[in-house]
Amino acid sequence: QLEVHIMATLQRVVIGFSLAAFLAVTLGALAGRWRWLRHLLEPVVEVLRPIPPLAMLPLFIVWAGIGEVSKVAFITYATFFPMFLTTIHGVLHVDPILLRAAASLGAGQTQQFLRVILPAAFPEILIGLRLGMALSFFVIVISEFIGAEHGLGFLINDGRNFFLVPQMLGAAVVLGILGYACNELLQLVERRLLRRQRQAGSDAGSHTASGAA
Repeated sequence: QLEVHIMATLQRVVIGFSLAAFLAVTLGALAGRWRWLRHLLEPVVEVLRPIPPLAMLPLFIVWAGIGEVSKVAFITYATFFPMFLTTIHGVLHVDPILLRAAASLGAGQTQQFLRVILPAAFPEILIGLRLGMALSFFVIVISEFIGAEHGLGFLINDGRNFFLVPQMLGAAVVLGILGYACNELLQLVERRLLRRQRQAGSDAGSHTASGAA
């Protein structure tokens, strides 16, 4: 039965985290680039961000019921903020020399955004993704306490109700191993993408040097 509980937890985490990552990176990159959108979103984010996710869980249950939708939406909500803020910070702190260099070479706004801003902000975006992934494993336990029939959080809550200490500890250890594995996976992706980015930059520099010669 452990495989069933692991797959239920992983499915909720992957769906909720993926939705949050897509929304956070997209809105964060656009808000970092366009000031009017940043001024529109930041007050809303700063009002909602200090509210503990646990305080919002009853509202998600009222709005979406106790099924899978409320659990996924809860994970999406809880993990959105760190990824959104790190994306904005990364976009805002791109070296302006890079933007001027791209503009002098004839790059338009779209090309600057896709080929200069996003690659330069990529390391900070990945940091936000790692924070969001760790937080998703934290809040999944809370969401599976209510109305869940499968999942590691359900095992922990079930063990608490019936004083099954080995079950509680076992589920917690498995949850920690899953979180560690997902973090290592993101670090692997980060190393490979940054390596490709550095190789592309060195290739472009060599082409430029050969053209100048």
